[in-house]
Amino acid sequence: MLHRTDFSLRNTIFLRMLVTFLVVMLPILLFGAYLYHWIVQTASEDLTKTAASQLEFYLSDLENEVERMKLLQYSLLEDENLNKLALMWERMETIEKTDTMNSLMNRLFTVQNSSMYIKDVSVHIASIGRTLSADDGVRNLQAERFYAIRSVFGAPSSHIIEWNGGLYLGAAKQAGVKGAQPLFTVEIELDNTKLQEALSQFNTYPGSGTLLLSGSRGVSLASATGELRQLDMKQHIERFGGMEPLAANRLELSGKDYYTVMARSERLEMAIYRLIPEQVVQQPLQKFYVWAWLFAIATLVIIAAFALSTYMYIHKPMLTLVKSFRRMENGDLDVHISHESKDEFRYLYGRFNQMVANLRSLIDQAYKQKILAQKAELKQLQSQINPHFLYNSFFILNTMVRTGDMERIEQFTTLLGEYFQFVTRNASDTVTLEQEIHHARMYAEIQELRFSRRVQVRFDPLPPALRPLTVPRLIVQPIIENAFKYSLERKAKGGRMIIRFEHQDGEARIIVEDNGETLSDEELTKLVLALQQAEEQAETTGLVNIHRRLLMTFGGRGGLRLARSELGGLEVTIAIPAGGGETNVQDADRG
Repeated sequence: MLHRTDFSLRNTIFLRMLVTFLVVMLPILLFGAYLYHWIVQTASEDLTKTAASQLEFYLSDLENEVERMKLLQYSLLEDENLNKLALMWERMETIEKTDTMNSLMNRLFTVQNSSMYIKDVSVHIASIGRTLSADDGVRNLQAERFYAIRSVFGAPSSHIIEWNGGLYLGAAKQAGVKGAQPLFTVEIELDNTKLQEALSQFNTYPGSGTLLLSGSRGVSLASATGELRQLDMKQHIERFGGMEPLAANRLELSGKDYYTVMARSERLEMAIYRLIPEQVVQQPLQKFYVWAWLFAIATLVIIAAFALSTYMYIHKPMLTLVKSFRRMENGDLDVHISHESKDEFRYLYGRFNQMVANLRSLIDQAYKQKILAQKAELKQLQSQINPHFLYNSFFILNTMVRTGDMERIEQFTTLLGEYFQFVTRNASDTVTLEQEIHHARMYAEIQELRFSRRVQVRFDPLPPALRPLTVPRLIVQPIIENAFKYSLERKAKGGRMIIRFEHQDGEARIIVEDNGETLSDEELTKLVLALQQAEEQAETTGLVNIHRRLLMTFGGRGGLRLARSELGGLEVTIAIPAGGGETNVQDADRG
């Protein structure tokens, strides 16, 4: 269609946007150079954060590993063989002592092999003067080591013990006597070599290094590459003090600048320092970040330019079309859109205007057909008569004739005649609530005659304020019929039904409740669900029938509500807006 005059290339939105794009691209290179320093700093911070996260992760992993070692250590305190040696040494035979110590040694080997960070596991049993070690076997008690390490067991911050250049975990089994030395101690010596090897994983950049310091700085482990390897970082330990954890710090060593990141573990009383040469951060970023930021700036500008052009040439015309559609949806069919530019929207607006004209010519016919269809459905719904009720009525009448009950025959036939006159008359789709309640009251009296003393019906008076309300025909009597059929018909005695009225919150309510005993919670749930899906169901009888009619009449402001009655049976509430329905109601009693 582009060959037509209205769609020539020079008139298209595409050409306008393309020209705008080319014009905007020209000044892109003039922007962004001044942000070079900022981008390098940002990259440095990102690298620092990554390094800090890695250190935190390693320390967290080390904390968990130490905690696991402590659990193994405490489990050794309760070891049967260890306690046996400490408490029953004098009463044990030589073979039993040997077997017990062998079993304990196997346990020590198991703990030693459970972690790469464990160098040795020892138990010092002072009562027998023996030290059992996974590395050195059984030997005489190492008294100096026993008392030196045991002296710090009680300190609250002694998670890891520093002694003689090594790191230890210690636990003691108390003798039960205050002030007495422990029965034995369990000691785990950490492997400094393995810890130092673990630090090498952080030396991912040339010339970088890592330093681990204990809380008292009595133990320090270092791993480095490049020039830092030649430098003894332990001699510069004092320069690492005062650094802020997890932040980028600058440190100068041997004439070179380093980005230094520190992470601290309060539980382990340790700190790890990671040194990254400044040139490692800056050198690769020189050209990369310049071009990256130029591209980012260019992208932002291009987006802004395209946003403006899209708004001017697409969004505004489209917004006009959308507003016109909304006006049409709200019933305004006098919409007409004018468009001077010879682009695609001119064609769309023309088709829209033509569509509105066609709708105006069809709306009357379609609307009238819909109204007629709805009225036909209402007629069909309200004209249904229950044959079962008709058969029972003739059976009751036959019984009265055979018994000669002439007075009740006259009363019954009068009520029955008025009932069928109301039901079969189609003069109006709606009646006043007073007429509807009068018909329902007649039906209830007929049923009372039928069920004699088995069922009692209490029908409250209709409030005068509700009498003139207009409602669809036959909405109350089927509810009463439903109560008799499914709740009260089989009761041998004591059947009760109450029909009462409420008027509040801007609506009138007709409440029908009974004391039936057959309604289960599952059946009540199914009835409520059926009313919620009334518009989707094909069924047009019973409670769904009435609910649909109320919805069609009052546009969703009316309907049925179901609940468990205080009498024990079903409670049906017919909700009607306070204004009622249509006002042009004919007298349902007229012929």
